[in-house]
Amino acid sequence: MTRRYDPDRRRRIIDAAIRVVARAGIAGLSHRTVAAEADVPLGSTTYHFASLDELLLAALRQTNDSFAAAVRESGALADPGCDLAGELARITGEWLAGDRTGVELEYELYLAALRRPALRPVAGEWCAALGDEVTRRTDPATARAVVALLDGICLQVLLTDAVYDVEHTREMLTRLIPAAGADPGGGLIPAVG
Repeated sequence: MTRRYDPDRRRRIIDAAIRVVARAGIAGLSHRTVAAEADVPLGSTTYHFASLDELLLAALRQTNDSFAAAVRESGALADPGCDLAGELARITGEWLAGDRTGVELEYELYLAALRRPALRPVAGEWCAALGDEVTRRTDPATARAVVALLDGICLQVLLTDAVYDVEHTREMLTRLIPAAGADPGGGLIPAVG
């Protein structure tokens, strides 16, 4: 019997793992449940992913860029005249109001890095990708603080079923982000000219 060429099998397995985690959580993830979901032989999942950590790593990498992508695709941060705090607060609200299952899944995979050290570098990529976008408009230290604040707000909304408050988020971001023309230390940046 010849092996059937299936170039999309690895991707189908990753997609199936994401659906399994979305439906049953990480505790429900196994090579067997993923193989059944992807409609592939069990050996295919272990061929492409020797361990569940490898499979989770691939799933996390595939899902973890949605918020940074929303920031990047908005194009608002490219405009030096835009209200950075307001735009980030707005984008965060739109992201949280979108596909709730997708947002929860992204965070579940992200938080899995607490117990699975192999996932930590990819979880760090999530923070770095968003930080890179924010650094286009502010300094790296402020960008890290902005990422931490947004991450915490998103977690609180997801874990407590609280209603996202765009104005509160904007206010908190405004406290972190230096006003145009001010340096991060609080003094005014001298005009060049």
